[in-house]
Amino acid sequence: MPEEDLSRQPLAFRMAPRNLDEYEGQEHIVGKGKLLRRMIEADRLSSVILFGPPGTGKTALARVIANCTTSKFRSINAVTSGVADIKAVIEDARNPLLSEGQKTVLFIDEIHRFNKLQQDALLPFVEDGTIILVGATTENPFFEVNKALVSRSTVLQLHSLTDENIKNILKRAVEDKERGYGLLDVKISDGTLSKIAGLSGGDARNSLKALELAVITTAPDKDGAIVITDEVVSDCMQNRTVLFDKDGESHYDNISAMIKSMRGSDPDAAILYLARALAGGEDIEFLARRIVICAAEDVGLANPNALLVATAAYQAAASVGMPEARIPLAEACIIVATSPKSNAAYLAINKALADVREADTGSVPMHLRNAPAKGMEDLGYAVGYKYAHDYPGHVVAQQYLPDAVKDRKYYEPTSMGYEKKIVEYLDYVERMTNKNE
Repeated sequence: MPEEDLSRQPLAFRMAPRNLDEYEGQEHIVGKGKLLRRMIEADRLSSVILFGPPGTGKTALARVIANCTTSKFRSINAVTSGVADIKAVIEDARNPLLSEGQKTVLFIDEIHRFNKLQQDALLPFVEDGTIILVGATTENPFFEVNKALVSRSTVLQLHSLTDENIKNILKRAVEDKERGYGLLDVKISDGTLSKIAGLSGGDARNSLKALELAVITTAPDKDGAIVITDEVVSDCMQNRTVLFDKDGESHYDNISAMIKSMRGSDPDAAILYLARALAGGEDIEFLARRIVICAAEDVGLANPNALLVATAAYQAAASVGMPEARIPLAEACIIVATSPKSNAAYLAINKALADVREADTGSVPMHLRNAPAKGMEDLGYAVGYKYAHDYPGHVVAQQYLPDAVKDRKYYEPTSMGYEKKIVEYLDYVERMTNKNE
């Protein structure tokens, strides 16, 4: 392609790797001797699904495959394509004149956007080898792609690029005379490249967009050099890219990490995941609900006040909204993370519910029933009930559980936090019960 045509393309598109040697990152799948590299170099590709965050090289890897394979390579985007486009590719692949006896590799970008019907249309042709599927998605294919299609493909996860990966890509763009800025006198320090890499959030596309904006908006100095400084980069990028999709897998990963960090008593990790969720635009009421649930389930009666703080934070956050909502949410998150933990109440209600669903838990003992109408006591209602406050220590020996489960233990308190006091009180109840029999 002539240089003037290249110049009209975005830098990120122009700098797409042409072969595996130019491909940066993802050494776990394209490093020397790794699965995908061996498949590409041997030109023996089988169906694969690539998934990972934006800008990690999924589409770039598909272009490398296109350049390296002797198979026919076709590409469609799930956003703009439908079943008719799939059928057209299949018909060409099955036509010996058009396929020239070669296999057809079909790259589908954003494959998760295909509906079930569209994905089902692919299945038989992937299975019989008519096409070799290369799918790319930012979503977890185990949730978003037809299970039968996943089972017939090798699923490969791509990770966010490291700062060093990003810097290598940027250096290549600055130095490349054909596709990058090698013909211009662009001066940029290693530290400034590190700044771009740090702000890109592991996304190569974002880093190249920032470099491109910096170059085309910076006037040459008196010597004709385009000097890219930290200040220029700050103007072009502003804030670090937050890798968080509140509707995608990162939403679930991040909230899972936040909950497990609170449960694991690590306030620093918990507050970081809370911050990532807030910066990514997560619903503050959703976050507040998760903190409330964690306070009840994981802190429980080891610190009953944690649930009060979490509930108050929920109400406060909903009332004031962002950005102030971050403060009560942070307080509740830290209280939950730093509280002693007990899931005894959680286990107790689960055990009781299981008995209610699966076993005969018997009838309420007659002496615990009310007798609001005349004649009910003659039938045994309320007869024999002992009013606890009439006895020493306000405790009296009598059966409260139904006969069918009279010896069942549901709540088994731990020795954590406030539950120590509960254990002491229940020991006291047992002593007084035995005394007042």
